[in-house]
Amino acid sequence: MADEPLVLGIETSCDETGVGVVRGTTLLADAVASSVDTHARFGGVVPEIASRAHLEAMVPTIERALKDAGVSASDLDGIAVTAGPGLAGALLVGVSAAKAYAYALGKPLYGVNHLASHICVDQLEHGPLPEPTMALLVSGGHSSLLLAPDITSDVRPMGATIDDAAGEAFDKIARVLDLGFPGGPVIDRLAKEGDPAAIAFPRGLTGSRDPVYDFSFSGLKTSVARWIEAKRAAGEEVPVRDVAASFQEAVVDVLTRKAVRACQDQGVDHLMIGGGVAANSRLRALAQERCERAGIRLRVPRPGLCTDNGAMVAALGAEMVVRNRPASDWELSADSSLPVTDPHVPGHAHDHDHVHETSKDNLYS
Repeated sequence: MADEPLVLGIETSCDETGVGVVRGTTLLADAVASSVDTHARFGGVVPEIASRAHLEAMVPTIERALKDAGVSASDLDGIAVTAGPGLAGALLVGVSAAKAYAYALGKPLYGVNHLASHICVDQLEHGPLPEPTMALLVSGGHSSLLLAPDITSDVRPMGATIDDAAGEAFDKIARVLDLGFPGGPVIDRLAKEGDPAAIAFPRGLTGSRDPVYDFSFSGLKTSVARWIEAKRAAGEEVPVRDVAASFQEAVVDVLTRKAVRACQDQGVDHLMIGGGVAANSRLRALAQERCERAGIRLRVPRPGLCTDNGAMVAALGAEMVVRNRPASDWELSADSSLPVTDPHVPGHAHDHDHVHETSKDNLYS
C-alpha cells in the first residue's frame, strides 16, 4: 500500500448522502446528494424520508465520486463509513452499503465517528492536524468542545450542549419568523442587514457558577420567541433583520467565548471550528477576531467541507490506515448515539483479514 492510502468515505448520518475520495490528505472527489428540499415542507428532517433518499442516491453518488476522482473501485485501499452518531435508519443505509462494497472489493472497512470526521476534514484544507487539536463543533445536532490528542484514538469531550444545539436554535427561530428550513443560511443573510446590538438577548451558561465549557440555547430560543410573540400581540411589526442579527450574535458570542477560554485553559495555541454552523459568516468573523486577540491560530474549513460530506469520513479513514488502526469487522452496525470518545469502531483484525481472503475473487476483482 502506498504511503498515502486511497480511501472512499460514505456519510449518511442525516439528510445528506455524501461520498468522498481522498488520497492521504488530498481531496480527489466530494459528491453530495441532498434531500433537504424534500424535508423543507415538513419544517425539519423526517428520518424515514432521509433513509429512503439515501437508498436511492447511494450507488449513483458512489459512482459519481469515483468518476470525479478518476479512480476505479478496485484501486481503493479502504472504505470508511459513518457508524454514528446520527439517525439510526439513515446510518444503516450507509453502513450496509460500505460493508457490501468492502466485501465485494476485498478491502478493509472502517466504521468511524461523525464528530471526529468533522475535525479530521480540516486536514484536507490546512494540512495535518496539530496534536492536540482543540475543536468547536457546531451543527444541527451537536454543539461540542473537544480536545483531540490523537484524532484516530483519543478524543476528549470538554463541553457540550445540555439542550438545543446551535443549529437547532437557528432552525427554530427561523420557523418562528416564518423564514423556512433550514434556518441557518437565511438568518445569516438577514443578520448582515440588521443591528446585532438592537435587542439584548440572554447568553446561556455564562454565569460565574455555570459549567465553564457547556452550552445552552434553549433559554435563548424561548426568549427570542417570546419577544417576537409580544411584538405581534401588540400589533407591531417585527424587525426581522434586527432579531436575526441579535439572536445570531448571542449564539456566536457564547460559542467563541467558551472555545477561546478552553484553548487558553488547556494551553492549546490553535482552534479548529467544524460542523454545519461553522459556515456562518459571523461565527467565523468573531472567532477570527477573538483568536487573534488571544494569540490563537484559527482553522476553519471552507463552508462546503463544514456541512456533512463524505470527504470528512474518507479523511478520517485514511488517517486510520496511515496510523495502522484496526479495521472494523462484518459485525459493524450503526450506533445512533456513538460517543465521541470512540473515533472509530475497531474489530478483530485476524477475523477481518480471513473474511477478506475469501472474498478476493468476488464481484469487483
